Amino acid sequence: MAKQHTYTSKLIWTGNKGSGTMDYRSYDRDFKISMDGKPEILGSSDSDFLGDKNKHNPEDLLVSAVSSCHMLWYLHLCSKHGIVVMEYYDNAEGIMVEDGTGSGKFTSITLRPNVVLADNKQFELAEKLHTEANKMCFIANSLNFKVNHVAKFSSI
Repeated sequence: MAKQHTYTSKLIWTGNKGSGTMDYRSYDRDFKISMDGKPEILGSSDSDFLGDKNKHNPEDLLVSAVSSCHMLWYLHLCSKHGIVVMEYYDNAEGIMVEDGTGSGKFTSITLRPNVVLADNKQFELAEKLHTEANKMCFIANSLNFKVNHVAKFSSI
């Protein structure tokens, strides 16, 4: 039997400068996201869309969600297979393409994990586990495009 999980998020627009959305430039794109018991996330739209470049935007958050979900599955799979990961960092990149209407969509996300292993004899299996992590990631499974990964390995 499938187990259902429910996640809640509270979003509050904080960008009303006093005149609401009277026109396209009359308001800020700022918002805050909160979940019970967790720190708030301050967000805005991308600066290309009149947002605050110093705050997280939805596109940043999507790429980060995929990257962190993949990492968590990858670490789980490595642990399960006896691979000791000493360090992990990722330089993920998402590509979003705008169409002529002002809308758009993500066409790809590429993860570039850099993994430091305790044993350099495990690189081959460690590489294969990225493919498995890609299949297991809840976020990647929810997207309508493929998530790619280009991993680099080293050992201590």
